[in-house]
Amino acid sequence: MSGVFYRKYRPKKFQDFTNQEYVVQTLKNAIKKEMISHAYLFSGPRGVGKTTLARIFAKAINCQKRKKGEFEPCDQCSSCQEINEGKSLDLIEIDAASQRGIEEIRDLKERVKFSPTSLKYKVFILDEAHQLSKDAANALLKTLEEPPAHAIFILATTEVHKMIPTILSRCQRFDFKRLKIKDIVENLRKICWAEKIETENGVLELVAQNAEGSLRDAQNLLDQLFTVFGQDKKITLEEVRLMIGYVPSEIVFKIVDFLLKKQLKEAVFYLNELYEKGINFEELAKKIILAFQKILEAKIVQERIEDFERELTEEQIEKIYQWAQNLKEEDLRKILEILILTLGKMRYSVLPQLPLELAFVSIVNLLK
Repeated sequence: MSGVFYRKYRPKKFQDFTNQEYVVQTLKNAIKKEMISHAYLFSGPRGVGKTTLARIFAKAINCQKRKKGEFEPCDQCSSCQEINEGKSLDLIEIDAASQRGIEEIRDLKERVKFSPTSLKYKVFILDEAHQLSKDAANALLKTLEEPPAHAIFILATTEVHKMIPTILSRCQRFDFKRLKIKDIVENLRKICWAEKIETENGVLELVAQNAEGSLRDAQNLLDQLFTVFGQDKKITLEEVRLMIGYVPSEIVFKIVDFLLKKQLKEAVFYLNELYEKGINFEELAKKIILAFQKILEAKIVQERIEDFERELTEEQIEKIYQWAQNLKEEDLRKILEILILTLGKMRYSVLPQLPLELAFVSIVNLLK
């Protein structure tokens, strides 16, 4: 069943949390020094560990066996077990996407008033907090301004720019980053070893690339692949591509290489080959745009960009910087404009490959 791996292999202690090092270290220090704030804001992309780390933090500050100066929950006491099993009445998780109104927040304010039933702190984890209505956000603000000593709020959001500034100012903010491909692959390898899943070379890397930095998405995709294809045999690259409708990065880089070498005939012939294979041309256009965007970023920054490691292999990163050295910023800007306009036209084209062919002609003529 999809999602089983994500739940089964969710970290239960800080030591199991192998990413977001800055956030983890700061929270551990706060616990060791007993400097617990009443409100935290965890912001970042989906599937990077925001709610998981919130649960670990809630468990650590409520652990009955944790000694002074320590930060790790024991995972054995009744408080830790209640949280692990989702039975604690003092750990309240609220989905703001579905409970976003003023009435829900008024109900929360009533629950805040009461002391914890069994834990030291009553912890409220508010997921997708940016989706609260304006009235609900203002009502929550009043609670954040004067919270009781036993209440701790952890707000999680994927769109921090939608949060009202007054709430942001009441919280300690931690920004979560997308995971690097190599870190996701390492996590998937551990799951494959534990579950006795066999995969062809490159399968885990492809799964990780498709997840766009989200460990949860990668684990869920591996779970789906195992359910559909891998019960009695090795999971193949072809099966992964079939599952996700994936446009391999090798195809994208080959097209970019043709264009930058001004090999128009080869690029058009290759495009027709891809059409015969049933490649999704809109997805292909998006991937080509992203490739040129990265070339532009490499050209502007002129130094290694850490985010590239989250999405590209080492060989692909080297290629990006090589192309960046040989192109002008103005040409890259024009190429991106051509491709973005092309993507908009593709939805209305009778022939899906025609807008891309015309774009290739424009790009090669631009570079001559």
